[in-house]
Amino acid sequence: MRRDELTGYLDSFLETARFRDYCPNGLQVEGRGEVSRLVSGVTASQMLLERAADAGADAVLVHHGWFWRSEDPRVQGMKRRRLGFVMAQDLNLYAYHLPLDAHPECGNNAQLARRLGFILDGRFGDQEIGVHGRPESPTSVQALGALIERELGRRPLVVGEGERPVRRVAWCTGAAQDYFSEAIGLGVDAFISGEISEQTVHAARESGVAYLAAGHHATERYGVQALGEHLAARFGLGHRFIEIDNPV
Repeated sequence: MRRDELTGYLDSFLETARFRDYCPNGLQVEGRGEVSRLVSGVTASQMLLERAADAGADAVLVHHGWFWRSEDPRVQGMKRRRLGFVMAQDLNLYAYHLPLDAHPECGNNAQLARRLGFILDGRFGDQEIGVHGRPESPTSVQALGALIERELGRRPLVVGEGERPVRRVAWCTGAAQDYFSEAIGLGVDAFISGEISEQTVHAARESGVAYLAAGHHATERYGVQALGEHLAARFGLGHRFIEIDNPV
């Protein structure tokens, strides 16, 4: 399909215009005009780009792209190598950050809920990125931690009493520890995110609401895969998700 057609569909499907974000969403680097093979991955790292080129990709689709608001804008060092490689390979680079977190079907939060068996009841937080709901059946903090380890392949850092019942839960993938106070206000029993900060530990202990940090990368692997699969099914594109392991 034509690159511009794919760009227009993605921007509309993910409703990029309604988000205030820390980076540009959409086509970040323009490559060849036709796209038939798509590689998806979490972050546009050098390793992912090289493996995508080896796989014969025309476009790379990621959650963590480039050109973040606070970064040095000069094209030097790592940035030069990455950008130079993409342009030399004539690759299209698509990146969707908050729009991919929030999407009700392919979003990171929606896909995490599907893997963990959560029923979504509502949204909260800035731009309604965070979500809250309940497990399919009541569980405990300890059992929830074991479920996360089994489904995500990573043992979460758990702050909370293991035997505490969990009937209501809130979650937001990636670095969403700043949403914890709002989650506490919702009256949930546990909050799941990717990262944790020093002050989060004290908030969990003092509120009695368990905090489970399951890994930034680990919690954000599934949205971009779901989006790539959606595009493959809708447009007949070849699609492959490439996992670049990240312990964080």
